[in-house]
Amino acid sequence: MQQNLQPIVKELVLIGGGHSHAIVLKMFGIKPLSGVRLTLITIASDTPYSGMLPGHVAGFYSHDECHIDLRTLANFAQAQLYIDKVVGLDLQNNKVICANRPAVNFDVLSVDIGSTPTTISVSGAAEYTIPAKPVSQLLKHWYQLLESVAANPQASISIGIVGGGAGGVELALSMQAHLQKILQPENLAIHLFQRQNELMPNHHQSVRCQVKQILTKRGIKLYLGETVCQIEPKNMTPNLERINKVKCESGLTVECNKIFWVTQASAPQWLRTTGLGIDEQGFILVNDKLQSPTHPHIFAAGDIASMVNHPLPKAGVFAVRQGKPLFENLQRVLLGQALKPYKPQKEYLSLIGTGDGRAIATKSVFTLPPHKLLWLWKVWIDRRFMEQFGERLGKNLL
Repeated sequence: MQQNLQPIVKELVLIGGGHSHAIVLKMFGIKPLSGVRLTLITIASDTPYSGMLPGHVAGFYSHDECHIDLRTLANFAQAQLYIDKVVGLDLQNNKVICANRPAVNFDVLSVDIGSTPTTISVSGAAEYTIPAKPVSQLLKHWYQLLESVAANPQASISIGIVGGGAGGVELALSMQAHLQKILQPENLAIHLFQRQNELMPNHHQSVRCQVKQILTKRGIKLYLGETVCQIEPKNMTPNLERINKVKCESGLTVECNKIFWVTQASAPQWLRTTGLGIDEQGFILVNDKLQSPTHPHIFAAGDIASMVNHPLPKAGVFAVRQGKPLFENLQRVLLGQALKPYKPQKEYLSLIGTGDGRAIATKSVFTLPPHKLLWLWKVWIDRRFMEQFGERLGKNLL
């Protein structure tokens, strides 16, 4: 006689395959809940690990080495996987609205979809620049650029990067390091635009000084205190590389073949129509339990979440650390148990790759200059994180 299957009594839906949800899936695989059906809705079958992306752009890691395979992870967690784009929520009927499939019912929902750079306010930015997120699109354009340069290594190329936070700085250094292996140094120009007068304003002065010195020494052209107000196409060069003009409020105009947009993070517009509590930028407000104050059956983590009591920078380190407390509170809410508060640490170690096999270490007021040993330390930390989602995943059950 066939054994009766455990009936499904609760539907837990995860939107997005970010760092927090990757950890949640792994932990549900290790500690499943009977009677709960787990579903992941995500736009791609793999998800990038932000800590290794600059190293990938610089040429140190392959695509697979810095991406988590969500199909393998969903199988491990015995979760349904829907590859689709979420375009809305029906919170009256507890349904997730997708672009290409029927609505998905949920009892408990968690959102971890990251963020995208803000481009709407700048004329021409949406049409003529490459946003840093989604990462899949950034990498698509980066691979195309590498192919174009490899096919014509004598060509001159000018790259613009708008945004002088940690992401923009690492992208500039990593792109330069990789392209200089193909091009002659005099044929490559990299321009970094920053609205504020300081690079990486969320970091201590000690690391800001180090970074500025490195960029200047490496010949990356800095435009500090320059607000980009328009991106305008100019023409096509003989090798069919478009030239665009980066125009600033000061009147400065710089011509670039490719422009990468790495500005302040923003949330998708559809969140504003859901009725969820959001902050001024459109990010989902959550309490110390990573739970929406307006809808207690909805949780959020990573860049898309805005903790009411703990304002945090949009950094992957927090998404990683929110993974375990998010998993525990999702299990607790499904079991009808009291939730546990999560308090993010105020100080954390940052290892910033400089694209040349070295890294800067910074924590609080302390900063160590670029060194190969610091890069090796970062490589060890990042590979160790990724190993938990790799071939050894099934061994977690042993």
